[in-house]
Amino acid sequence: MSTQGGTKAVLAALAANLGIAVTKFVAFLLTQSSSMLAESIHSVADSGNQGLLLLGQRKSASPPDEEHPFGYGRARYIAAFLVAIVLFSVGGLFSVYEGVEKLRHPHELDSGLIAIVILVIAVGLESYSLSTAVRESSKTRGDRSWWQFIREARAPELPIVLLEDLAAELGLIFALLGVGLTLLLDDPIWDGAGTLAIGILLLVVAVLVATEAYGMLVGEAATPQAVATIRGTLAAAPGVTKVIHLRTLHLGPDELLVAAKIGIAPTATMREVAATIDGAEEALRASLTVPMRIFLEPDIPRDSLPRPSAGGTEATSAPAV
Repeated sequence: MSTQGGTKAVLAALAANLGIAVTKFVAFLLTQSSSMLAESIHSVADSGNQGLLLLGQRKSASPPDEEHPFGYGRARYIAAFLVAIVLFSVGGLFSVYEGVEKLRHPHELDSGLIAIVILVIAVGLESYSLSTAVRESSKTRGDRSWWQFIREARAPELPIVLLEDLAAELGLIFALLGVGLTLLLDDPIWDGAGTLAIGILLLVVAVLVATEAYGMLVGEAATPQAVATIRGTLAAAPGVTKVIHLRTLHLGPDELLVAAKIGIAPTATMREVAATIDGAEEALRASLTVPMRIFLEPDIPRDSLPRPSAGGTEATSAPAV
């Protein structure tokens, strides 16, 4: 995923959520609906989350220095983990608490029809944000399912915006059901039930975001497709007899560390070894669009060493170049 596409989706979500938050708060003040309050806090949390993602992107663009020779790419992963914390606490726990309180102490709604009209408007605004995220994600999703895209994406912005916007749409539906059933059945307990459902939904989404962010922070390898491309490119490079070991690690969403031990013919000269490494690096950079930091160690595979002599004395292992 390109940073530009992620930024566009985040900005669209931020603009939509700021407008929705103001609208929902006005509706809550008019109706005193707990579902509207939960949705208002949800939109405020989402707006803060988009701000965190933008700050993470800005920090990740800082150039490397002596203390951080590999740069600040993981700042975007830290921002993603903070988003999960905000969703869980400010969004999920607050909504669950508010829902339980309204179930224990139901409160009649004021101007319920106003709440429904505002919720319908919010659905339209949220649909704009969700459609932007879907459109930007489709550019890099390929033939993967949406679940695979969320699990395999190494850039956190689009998966998080997708999950947040989906949760927001479902939350609005829960709020509509809660307010609508309260008006239809004249029983405010449904407003509390809608609030509780919103809280549980946000808790689930927060756990999903935290799980993905945790994996990124600990350090995730390149996707299986990228690893297969790297291994195949190295194996096909002139002068490389085999790929002995290969390790990959995302230093950030847009930068990959590649460390490999490659087999070299025992008869290769130092000049030929250097040419092989240079050629393999050039081929790797051409095979993937993501920037890479490449470290290649040449070695002589055991199966290419001379066999034991006729007298039974084994040949001395050749040292690594």
